[in-house]
Amino acid sequence: MQFTAAQIATIINATIEGDGTVSVSSFGKIEEARQGQLAFLANPKYEEYLYCTKASVIIINESLHLEKPVDATLLRVKDAYSAFASLLDTYQQLRTQQMNGIEDPSYIHKTASLGENVFIGAFTYLGEQVKLGNNVKVFPNCFIGNGVTIADNCIIHPGVKILRDCVLGKNVTVHAGTVIGSDGFGFAPQADGTFKKVPQIGNVVIEDNVEIGANATIDRATIGSTVIKAGAKLDNLIQVAHNVEVGHNSVIAAQAGVSGSTKIGNNVMIGGQAGIVGHLHIADGSKINAQSGVSKSIKTPNTAVTGSPAHDYTAALRSQALNRNLPDLERRVSELEKLLKTLNV
Repeated sequence: MQFTAAQIATIINATIEGDGTVSVSSFGKIEEARQGQLAFLANPKYEEYLYCTKASVIIINESLHLEKPVDATLLRVKDAYSAFASLLDTYQQLRTQQMNGIEDPSYIHKTASLGENVFIGAFTYLGEQVKLGNNVKVFPNCFIGNGVTIADNCIIHPGVKILRDCVLGKNVTVHAGTVIGSDGFGFAPQADGTFKKVPQIGNVVIEDNVEIGANATIDRATIGSTVIKAGAKLDNLIQVAHNVEVGHNSVIAAQAGVSGSTKIGNNVMIGGQAGIVGHLHIADGSKINAQSGVSKSIKTPNTAVTGSPAHDYTAALRSQALNRNLPDLERRVSELEKLLKTLNV
């Protein structure tokens, strides 16, 4: 697809500096873009490339003062990074809108219902009573189990498994290899030392505008629902256990794990490889640093924690500063001990 600078400016509400008729057909990083590509500059560290890049069109902040002439057509916006993200989203939508129909071979149960402009990729399975809304795109090799509901404008990437009775809201994106609705880890200890499986009869509910990365696993509830609330964003390789709730607009980075029945509030940020034990409450706005181990509820909103076991972030920074000063403190104590011995004599 080709677009002129003027067309792009209309999409992102930009002011044009240069030739508005110049066309681009792909995207490139500003340091290595070629003619016919669009780039953006948001980080001042890359400003040097603005004056030597081969990109034909560049999105920049309207506040940026040019030190040298620029050959490319410039599109000035308030926030170049956000504008570029919006443009990529529009481009992605245009690409997926072209995908329609049902590829062979695929299996669709006779009781399944499909909305308008749906795409079903090859080797995909849709079970009994499945409901797909309008403009849903299901890429090849997906499994959609009995009773699953997927609302309008969802994108299900290759190899995703959505098991029975799970519900996805509008505008949900699920990336390749993710499993939604696998059994929660529920086993009852027996007197003889064995474990009896507790049937997991609940489901997973994913609300509107959620994005889930590749190879994540979200377990179904034992009873009731595991819930990912509207606007939440989950990275790759995340484990969300049974009956967990992830609040509105919370973000969880890769390789983090949340144990069963923990309630994560709204606008929480969880760093990579963090672990949260079960049955906790994480207050709204909490920030959990990467590799932290959270073993107690965070009750105060907007608290930042780090370490394992996790504790107050600011206190941890002070502790780190003190640790760095320990050799000097040891030397000073040693000198004071020598002085005291001298005074005693």
